[in-house]
Amino acid sequence: MATRWGLCGAGKISHDFSVAMKTLPPGDHQIVAVAARSLERAREFAKKHSIPKAYGSYEELASDPEIDMVYLGVLHTEHWRLGLLVLQAGKNMLCEKPFAMNSREVGDLIAASKKSNVFLMEAIWSRCFPLHREVRRLLAEDAIGDIKLVKASFGSPQLHIPRSVEKELGGGALLDIGVYTLQFVLMVFNGERPESIHATGVLLNSGVDESMVVVMKFARNRLAFCFFSIAVSLPNDATISGTKGTIRVLGPMHCPTTLEVNGKTTQYPLPEPSLPLNFTNSTGLRYEAEEVRQCLLKGLKESPRMPLSESALLTEVMDECRKQVGVVFNQDSQ
Repeated sequence: MATRWGLCGAGKISHDFSVAMKTLPPGDHQIVAVAARSLERAREFAKKHSIPKAYGSYEELASDPEIDMVYLGVLHTEHWRLGLLVLQAGKNMLCEKPFAMNSREVGDLIAASKKSNVFLMEAIWSRCFPLHREVRRLLAEDAIGDIKLVKASFGSPQLHIPRSVEKELGGGALLDIGVYTLQFVLMVFNGERPESIHATGVLLNSGVDESMVVVMKFARNRLAFCFFSIAVSLPNDATISGTKGTIRVLGPMHCPTTLEVNGKTTQYPLPEPSLPLNFTNSTGLRYEAEEVRQCLLKGLKESPRMPLSESALLTEVMDECRKQVGVVFNQDSQ
């Protein structure tokens, strides 16, 4: 029986998610409903993607008994409010990254999922790519010896995009793209808490971070170095350096198709989209959708690829980075 999806949000990422779903067997996945702030927008989206039901409110979607899983693809600042709405309605949820604005909000979402006994996952889609599965396998086998240094970068000129630069919309490099570099480090170190975090950055006039550099030290003298920016392009790659070799994830590291291990390159091609996409390699969203389905079939309430404890740690790390750089959101004082 197919997993029946409801889309909370009819924006660019929901479009790409819908296109990605078309690359999966219809017997496994079906989008049965979409909700937006206006019924007209929801109907327009539903028509474009051949979705049977359109709702003009998120409450209607949350109460639809024919939905197995909700995909939450709205502004960062709305994840907490709408996430609680979905979870308290007893719905399973895949929530776009960042999970929420801070650790308090993330804690509320995790608590709500446990109280309702439903599945919850932060949509760090990178974790579900076949390439990243191979990276985890190589690390588990000590293919490059003892890891000494992890480096990750992500730069994308986005100063013209309101949601990237406005504080009220949850803007800044860290929450939008820096999160990918930090989650990569945590994946490599298997969810281990860093011993120390040192962050420095440059702020926009709006008070959000334009660029940031983060250095983390882990036990046994292991280091991680992340740098990210919404002002310039960067290599967008990641490197794991060990005592016996190097693993390199070529750009785009957050949705990768090219892996280099000690100089040997392997390609992991993606299926072609049926409609134009808004973001790079978005048909790769299919992997997180299938991960969710497999978790549901096994009766799991969270994904081993991106456990809730690791989402909580990731948010704690980002909170500390913001604190050191001086980025404060309204949500921090609530």
